[in-house]
Amino acid sequence: MSVLDLLKTTAGLPERYRSLPEAEMIKRVEAIKKQMGDKLYLPGHHYQKDEVIQFADDTGDSLKLAQLAAENHQAEYIVFCGVHFMAETADILSAPDQTVILPDMRAGCSMADMADIHQTEKAWDILQDTFGDTILPLTYVNSTASIKSFVGKYGGATVTSSNANAMVEWALQQKERILFLPDQHLGRNTAYALGVPLDEMAVWDPIEETLECSGPVEEVKIILWKGHCSVHEKFTMENIREVWETMLGAQVLVHPECTFDVVQAADLSGSTKFIIDTIEKAPAGSVWAIGTEMNLVNRLINTHKDKKIVSLNPNMCPCLTMNRIDLPHLLWALESIVGGNVVNAIKVDEGTAHFAKIALDRMLEYSK
Repeated sequence: MSVLDLLKTTAGLPERYRSLPEAEMIKRVEAIKKQMGDKLYLPGHHYQKDEVIQFADDTGDSLKLAQLAAENHQAEYIVFCGVHFMAETADILSAPDQTVILPDMRAGCSMADMADIHQTEKAWDILQDTFGDTILPLTYVNSTASIKSFVGKYGGATVTSSNANAMVEWALQQKERILFLPDQHLGRNTAYALGVPLDEMAVWDPIEETLECSGPVEEVKIILWKGHCSVHEKFTMENIREVWETMLGAQVLVHPECTFDVVQAADLSGSTKFIIDTIEKAPAGSVWAIGTEMNLVNRLINTHKDKKIVSLNPNMCPCLTMNRIDLPHLLWALESIVGGNVVNAIKVDEGTAHFAKIALDRMLEYSK
């Protein structure tokens, strides 16, 4: 079932939660967490709002949260403060008797929506006709459960920005070529860092059903799905040049979902965890322009007041879908559990989950 189908069948936030004072909501969430104890597990992605991340039992990037979901066996309810594909991953990796809940079904990912299973299956058939049985599919975890399942079925694995290098290296040992879904920028930046030249990469356009490449088709090693992160693509060379001109001594630190030119021009590039670790280790007084989601940038600014930190794009807003879960929705989800009427449960069907888990397990095996 797609996110759109889920939205059509899911009730929205009851009106009574919209007018509750913040202090009252905090008090009620704290009481439920205390009441439920280990029966409740609340993971939170780094991009979430402070108003919900304050209650997270664990915070992390996609890789860490996937690992934690696989390891947690005692919680009856996993209330995921993240987005839909993360909650699906938690459901796939958790036990059958555990219930995964996403407080707001509108919390999705525009990148994940750029590759659906029908497009992928059609592309696979065309690419098989072109290249034969020489392709291994990889998918970024920012993808639907059906895409993860497709990848697992055909011998591939999931990747995160934390382990993309290791997973691409692994994939190239298995087959001559890779189909990398759905983020072309992470795929391109990772492959280039591993020594694959740009003229050995091609872009698959799922709308036009064409393969775009600058070199000979037979020499293509990396086939990139034409998808992107709507947030990270907004960091530009103009932003970097402005930093160079106005912030003496500033270092530019970006996420590999940014475009190739931005990553190449930046001083450092790496996953969400890499960005956080870099700032934590940086000396007092150092100056940073960071190209990633604004909730995280603002949290780093507030946490590391001994350093000067700004967003690489001063006009950047938080990710609209990552930013959906708020305190009223979190409280509603928790009180629904206590009241015996669970809302917004995420359940991946067994057929899809079987192969998706194979893809996820392959990633987790190479990420220990």
